[in-house]
Amino acid sequence: MQIHRASIADILKTSKQMVIDGSMSTALERMGVDMNHKLWTARALVECPENVKQVHKNYFKAGADCGITCSYQATIPRLREMGFTEREAEDAVSKSVELFLEARQEWWREEGEKAGRSWPLCLAGIGPYGAYLADGSEYRGHYGVSREVLRTFHERRIHLLWEAGADLLLFETQPSLEEALIEAEIAEELGADYWISFSCRDGRHINEGGSIADCAKALAQGHPHLRMLGVNCTKPGYINSLLRELKGAAELPIGVYPNSGEEYDPVTKTWHGAADGKSFQDYALSYFQNGAAAVGGCCTTAEEHVRQTAQARAEFQRSGCRPMMRDRFRWNRQESGTNFKEIDD
Repeated sequence: MQIHRASIADILKTSKQMVIDGSMSTALERMGVDMNHKLWTARALVECPENVKQVHKNYFKAGADCGITCSYQATIPRLREMGFTEREAEDAVSKSVELFLEARQEWWREEGEKAGRSWPLCLAGIGPYGAYLADGSEYRGHYGVSREVLRTFHERRIHLLWEAGADLLLFETQPSLEEALIEAEIAEELGADYWISFSCRDGRHINEGGSIADCAKALAQGHPHLRMLGVNCTKPGYINSLLRELKGAAELPIGVYPNSGEEYDPVTKTWHGAADGKSFQDYALSYFQNGAAAVGGCCTTAEEHVRQTAQARAEFQRSGCRPMMRDRFRWNRQESGTNFKEIDD
């Protein structure tokens, strides 16, 4: 059966800029789901799937044009270690997409279509190898494992998420260019559209230490199914600098979804410390002003942050502001090469 998939271009054509959803873990915790577990959010896929569906619907209601499946920590090796059979582990991975698609259809029928909203994009959330290690390695990289180990770890899950009907593969919280290139290789072989989002230590460098500009340059050529680059699970104060670095290195739409500002403690697996006092809406507005095509929230963000992002987009569009001139160009990848065409207003 052929699957009709929505695209980033569909959303941007209608809305100009896209609002991403917020944290799955924070939303589930607010519902009383215990996240202190090796499976983290993946536990909810099995124990309380209706909660996962409700999180997706709540984010659509708050203004999200796209959402990330509850699959970041749903890895076959971890599920097997927790007592799942191979088939049960694979079913859990696929379930993350199925729940999203059910939530999207229900929300669309209940209110989305009548409100004239965009059909939400299903982003298959794929965490790095470091997330499986569950020791904060996604904020460090340098796993000390071979390329073959990384490819084997990712390949089956990528196939399952794509076959389940996701619109786009989202390789998120990536601390390592090497790992991102392996994931891109698998997606290209599959013919799947994808988005790569790095986790960053400051305004110029990914968590493993390389410059994000170098990462963008490495990915911008020879990856025809790459639809967006970006940053997530990073301090909001670093994002505008990272946006400028990315935009100076690659002609691709940029999506950003930072944390709300707290610090993560990998020992206790908790977030602590106050944010810097600047509202998420102010941050989101500045991201749009600096050329972000998509903005949302990662860890410790929730529905209110998505609402603020939607409000920031509306404010940006009302003001008639334009991002940097390079954003007025659409990148058309064709077999004959890369062509640029100015977008009509």
